Amino acid sequence: MHKPDLAALAADIKQWGEQLGFNQLGITDTDLQQAEQHLENWLDQGFHGEMDYMQRHGKKRSRPEYLQPGTIRIISVRMDYLPETTDNIQASLDDPAAAFISRYALGRDYHKLMRGRLQKLAEKIQAATGPFGYRAFVDSAPVLEKALAEKAGLGWIGKHSNVIHRKAGSWFFLGEIFTDLPLPIDPPATNHCGVCTACLDICPTQAIVAPYQVDARRCVSYLTIELHGPIPEPLRPLIGNRIYGCDDCQLVCPWNRFARLTAEPDFHPRQRLNRQQLLGVFAWTEAEFLAKTEGSAIRRIGYLRWLRNIAVALGNAPYSPDIVTALAEKLDYPSALVREHVRWALRQQTAD
Repeated sequence: MHKPDLAALAADIKQWGEQLGFNQLGITDTDLQQAEQHLENWLDQGFHGEMDYMQRHGKKRSRPEYLQPGTIRIISVRMDYLPETTDNIQASLDDPAAAFISRYALGRDYHKLMRGRLQKLAEKIQAATGPFGYRAFVDSAPVLEKALAEKAGLGWIGKHSNVIHRKAGSWFFLGEIFTDLPLPIDPPATNHCGVCTACLDICPTQAIVAPYQVDARRCVSYLTIELHGPIPEPLRPLIGNRIYGCDDCQLVCPWNRFARLTAEPDFHPRQRLNRQQLLGVFAWTEAEFLAKTEGSAIRRIGYLRWLRNIAVALGNAPYSPDIVTALAEKLDYPSALVREHVRWALRQQTAD
């Protein structure tokens, strides 16, 4: 295809993307040298903790053509997911009896939804160009999605490591299509964090150890989602009522005053997951947990880590006879992981 045709195709792709529900689409090349160095430095410091998959694939993560041979362009997309006002989110976080779940996980699992939309976009492109090489990704392979989004103009990587858009904040998911089409590329986004350190200051576990440097081993999202074993005791009191993920750094970011509520119904809360109480979810059986998290990203942690996380949150709550009773009922739980956190929570509840 000639350059004018490719430019027209790129414009069509962006229009098709919007029609499919994506809030923005950008195109970039595969040069990620700077991001590769940043990743290697991060791994060298051990900030990835038990996330071995961050280093398992060698250079595939930072060199897209290694992952999908023939790739010369990346189509990067974002989809807004903010399901409710930040005032409501903050109210839930401030209520020690509430079971706080990161807002990205309240609705349908974004992986399947976005991958399906990306596949439809690829089919529209193929209808216009004929067969072409491509592969779609949504947080499902070794891809430096944030660096690609920044290069494609979707926003800049903030000091908390999330991507921020000047007119949309940071409450959005990312996805990509790797392609062999020589499409014109978009200018990269520029950084507008300035001297602001709000995200560093608010982090409950001080996991943002320096601007643009997150020690995942201290991050609440890592501790409640990625970590399979016991949560380190010194960090447990800092987790508060957060039982799945953490949104503090996004809630405090001044650019999120421009964020809009999602127009995607599938990202709206299911099973009143934004209104659950700790004692209520702690009482769920495994069957109830599986039923109420069906189609949700929450399922990935499994029932035992779900109980582990809630036990910690109950230990952090103000003293309550009902909490003591609920914890005592699980003192002999079959899982050693659950028992350990229940015992800790009971000590917290009954301490003078």
